[in-house]
Amino acid sequence: MKNTELAGFLGATSAHDEWDEKEIAGAYTTDLLSDAMANAVDDGILVTIQAHKNTVAVGTLKDLSGIVICNDRPVPEDMLEAAKAERIPLFVTKEDQFTVSGRLFPVLGAAGGR
Repeated sequence: MKNTELAGFLGATSAHDEWDEKEIAGAYTTDLLSDAMANAVDDGILVTIQAHKNTVAVGTLKDLSGIVICNDRPVPEDMLEAAKAERIPLFVTKEDQFTVSGRLFPVLGAAGGR
């Protein structure tokens, strides 16, 4: 699956459009950024409720294909600007992490997701 298909697949919205199409290598769900740094799949998707600028820094470190912010958390302006600058897509969904992870597992689980 490509990151350009993710919003439609999850019923999420994209917080901005200043990013490039990438293949998604897997997914990792966590709210601990240190855990994401250690275990997220490079070129994968991070599923989290951590809606702040440091989440984008982890995305840059892991070369993420996108970050999914759950529970309809608002994206602060500094996070949005950082994501645009790093060209990392941000997707916002009303669903919780469990639901999003369950939807992603059948299509990404065998691709290296955790």
